[in-house]
This record gives sequence, structure tokens and C-alpha cells, in this order.
Amino acid sequence: MAATTGAEAEGSPSPGAGPAVRGDAEPASVDTRVPVDVRSASLGVLAVVAIVFTLHWASAVFIPLLLGLMLSYALSPIVNGLHRWRIPRAIGAAVLLVGIIGGTGSLLYTLGDDATSLIDSLPAAAQKLRLALQRPRPSPTDAIDSVQQAAAELERAADESVMPGAPSRRGVTRVVIERPRFNVNDYLWTGTLGLVAFIGQTTVVILITYFLLVSGDSFRRKVVRLAGPRMSRKRITLEALDEITAQIQRYLLVQLFTSAIVGVATWLVFAWMGLEHAPVWGVVAGVTNLIPYLGAVIVGAGSALVGFMQFGTLEMALAIGGASFVIHGIVGNLLTPWLTSRAGRMSPVTVFVGVLAWGWLWGLPGLLLGVPILMVVKAVCDRVEDLKPVGELLGT
Repeated sequence: MAATTGAEAEGSPSPGAGPAVRGDAEPASVDTRVPVDVRSASLGVLAVVAIVFTLHWASAVFIPLLLGLMLSYALSPIVNGLHRWRIPRAIGAAVLLVGIIGGTGSLLYTLGDDATSLIDSLPAAAQKLRLALQRPRPSPTDAIDSVQQAAAELERAADESVMPGAPSRRGVTRVVIERPRFNVNDYLWTGTLGLVAFIGQTTVVILITYFLLVSGDSFRRKVVRLAGPRMSRKRITLEALDEITAQIQRYLLVQLFTSAIVGVATWLVFAWMGLEHAPVWGVVAGVTNLIPYLGAVIVGAGSALVGFMQFGTLEMALAIGGASFVIHGIVGNLLTPWLTSRAGRMSPVTVFVGVLAWGWLWGLPGLLLGVPILMVVKAVCDRVEDLKPVGELLGT
């Protein structure tokens, strides 16, 4: 038998003995690295990019479809009530939509003169604001103006004393390119096409809403039938559809209620402050309140501009704009979160980021549809085992 060396005898453990432990050994480090499947991650990124591209490319189809679906969720309780009174769904939906269109047209006709006067006063307001901003600057007495004046003198001296051998700058003609003035006639045709497209999309939204209201629960039954033969899948699908319907209806009800409060409060406050066309501002504030974050900026800035034109003082303009922001702030930060605490259970950060993303993707319709789309995504993710982390991320 070969003799073992001292190092081998000392380093090799005896049979049946436990693992060798060194006296000065450090505790074993724990591997905290998380394995990442690069192929799956790459496929996920490509899928997200393809979905975003498709949504942007087919926005002319998706936007009217989603708007009609959202309106059908809002109006379906009324049509269902009429159907329980033995009124056919086709007739009830038609009467309801005609009443909404007629009421909107009547309101616009009633406020048409005030709205026209308000629009006609905007150019004068802009000109007055421009003249106020173009006040003569004081003499350069502070340090910044002195430095600027010294720099101008040094540049002038450098231009006058040209170095030998360098090309002379005298006699060079300076060319100034002036941008053409804004001409309304140049944009008239574009505006007409935009108006025609808006009317066409509005008609499509109304037709989609009507057909969805007439169909009733047939669409829900088809979705449940397509979920599969297993009762568990059908039950999960039915629960998701019920939650989506309840959340969207509560969200729309809260939005309509808060928009009415904002419109009435804006009308009363502006009338008390003496601002002209206060009813028009009330309607504008109520409608734009449906646009998250951007609606308050539109009403606040526009009312401040018109207030500056009417009263001629910056203090009054700031007071009017500040009153608008206060109304939106109270309703948006106190009343709306309290009413929507059970409607969506969405994280405010998620709502803000989602609204920005959908606004970037679809513009103004994206701002309106961002929150309902996030509610639908959360309701689906909460009931799919592999997507529950996404639902947890979207929730509060």
C-alpha cells in the first residue's frame, strides 16, 4: 500500500465523518442571483413593442370601439331598466341616444352666443397680454446687464480689428429669414378635414354604442362560452366580466358626479367674481374635468387669460386662475379619491403613469380611456395565476 503524505492525510476526511470545517472558515455565502431567461425576456419585449405598434397603427379602429364600449357600460343600466318595463332594447337604446344627442345640441345652442363672444375675445386677450409682456426694459444697472454690455463691446471691438491675413468681415450682407405669418386660409382645408373626421368618428361611436346596448348580455354569454368547457374557467371569466362592469360603471358615475360639481362650482365662483360668460366656463370646466390632470390646466390658464383681458390687472387674472385650480384641487384630491376608493382600487402612481402612456399613444382619447383600460387589465390580472404580480403592481 502506498504511503499517504501528510498533506493528504490532513486534508482528506475519514470515511463516515462529516464535512471538514476549518477553524478560521468564514460562513458560506448565499447566492442571491436570480436566473433570467434571456430568450423569454426578449420575446416579451418584442411582444410589447408589437402590441404598442399595433395599437398606434390601428388607433382609428380601437379608439371608437373602446369609446363605444365605455358608453355602453355607462348607459346599459338605463336600457336594462327600460327593458324590464317591457320596452324593446332597440327602441329604448334609440330613444336614450337621441335624447342625449338632443340635450347636448340644445345646451350648445343655448350657450352658443356666449361661446361665440368668448371665442371672439381671445385674440384681443392675446394681444393685450403680449403688449403687457413687451414693456420697456430698465437701464442696465445690475451686474448681469453690465456683463452683457461689456461682452457686446468686446465683440464689436473684435469685429472692427481684423487680424492680418484673416478674411475681412466688412461688406458681408446679413440675411435674415422671416417666418411667414399665420394665415387662417392656409389651415382652413386642414381644419375642415379634421372636422369631417371628427364627425365620422362620433357617428361610429354612436353606432357601436347602440349595437352594444341592443345586444344586451349576448356578448357576455359568448365570452363565457369561449372560455372553455371547464366550469372553473367559465366561473373565473364571469367573475372578471362582472368586476369589469361594476368598476367601470362606478368609475363613470363618479366622473359624471364630480364633473357636475366642478362645473356648477366654477360657474358660481366666476359669476361671483364678475367674470363674463360664467355659464360657458362652467360647461367647459365640467367637460374638461373628464380629462385627468390636463383639464384643470386648460380651464385655469384660459380663465386667467380672459380675466386679464376683462379686468386689466395681473392680480385679478391670478385670482381667477387660482380659484379654478382650487376648485379642481379640492374635488380632485379630496372628493374624487374618497368616491373612487371602492371603484377601482388603483394606485395613484399607476394611474398617473398609465394616463401619460395612453395619452402619448392616442392623444386626447387616450387620456379619457387610460383609467378604464387599466381597470380592465387589473381585473383580468387578478384572476389569472401567472398575471397576479401585474395586478398587485397596479393595485393600491
